[in-house]
Amino acid sequence: QVQLVESGGGLVQAGGSLRLSCAASGSIFEFNTVGWVRRAPGKQRDLVASTTSGGSTDYADSVKGRFTISRDNAKNTVDLHMNSLKPEDTAVYYCYVWRDFPPKNYWGQGTQVTVSS
Repeated sequence: QVQLVESGGGLVQAGGSLRLSCAASGSIFEFNTVGWVRRAPGKQRDLVASTTSGGSTDYADSVKGRFTISRDNAKNTVDLHMNSLKPEDTAVYYCYVWRDFPPKNYWGQGTQVTVSS
């Protein structure tokens, strides 16, 4: 089993930046997709960003151009660099790793990001 621990969340003013980091207890090499989702109060989880083992990335339209996801298989980490933060970015952010075959996935406990206006 892989444990994921997020860090870097906090309170920031609109326009500011934060870097979220997800540290895995084991190798993430076997997981073809890693990424971040978020859940704002009273809303469903939304995919924020993901990246594959091949290096391709996918971003929600709402964060495209502002957020950057990266993975480091050597360090077993997944980072999310967030710039030009907006109040609507306020949410709990969760890191995940995903393997298609055989299917397996793990999720972190989440870290709170609050953006004030």
